[in-house]
Amino acid sequence: MPKGIFAAAVLSNRRIHACFWRMDLEFTGDGAGAFARFHPGQFLQIDVSEVGLPPEDQIPLDLRDVCKRNVLLRRPFSFADVTPEAGRTTAELLYCVLGPASVRLTSLRSGDSMSIIGPLGIGFSVPEHRHLALLVVGGMGAPPIRCLAKHLRAEHPEMKAVAFVGAKSTVALPFEGDLSGIPSAVGSWVPAFAKFGIPTAVATDDGSAGYRGFVTERLAQWLDEQKDWSPTGTILYACGPEPMLAAVARIAGERGIDCQVSMERRMACGIGLCQSCAVECRPAAPLRVGMEGSQETVYKLCCQDGPVFDARHVVFET
Repeated sequence: MPKGIFAAAVLSNRRIHACFWRMDLEFTGDGAGAFARFHPGQFLQIDVSEVGLPPEDQIPLDLRDVCKRNVLLRRPFSFADVTPEAGRTTAELLYCVLGPASVRLTSLRSGDSMSIIGPLGIGFSVPEHRHLALLVVGGMGAPPIRCLAKHLRAEHPEMKAVAFVGAKSTVALPFEGDLSGIPSAVGSWVPAFAKFGIPTAVATDDGSAGYRGFVTERLAQWLDEQKDWSPTGTILYACGPEPMLAAVARIAGERGIDCQVSMERRMACGIGLCQSCAVECRPAAPLRVGMEGSQETVYKLCCQDGPVFDARHVVFET
């Protein structure tokens, strides 16, 4: 798949909820062709070194000092939606304002341009003979899973899907609309998934929306409630904090479900040069003859070998 450095025009950029913003971008020319082939779970690197800060009164108090430093390295993001059209490709960037780079993104307006490297990495895949996809989101793990939801409906309409969305509280759910008062049942609570006909179970740590507890607990509960389902016909997809991914991988392993997880690492370059995004993995096959059952591990690069990995191969930190 071709990748390169492309200019993206900002179509709109607005705050949607709490610290969450949505930016719509447009690629034309070679960029339109490259990102038309963007696959859910892939990522891009954005250059904000030339982007100025918004007025000080628009910067969160706790970020005003740290935002004064220069941002020299590109920052990795994943698109929440990509739509190829005649002569152009539009994309939705969902981001949370957490530091100097994301604060600078809020200053961009319609007509501004950004330098983007991509598409990068390996995204999600859909194995054959799968009838049920379980999509698990933790906080800002939403963008690649949302992009996957659209892909599943467009390319695999025969597959049933259920989304499980978790966050610390209602205000930490990265979606538009009023999500307070959502019950713990599975339903059409989150428009971002409901528009693809995918029901959602919501979980919050404080119980302010949906199930009170971790989203992985809600996932396990739902699986226990199912009477007629096949582990071999099911695939789990997850993106979120690493402890959540470890719990999802554990659930998948205990129940014999294939699972793909989107990992996150600090990526200075995004193209494998800096070697800063290592992920410890178990090799898919013994490294040497006679080493079957060995605990020996290898390191793979999140930017090139991932960010999506088979959960069985990842050595999660405990």
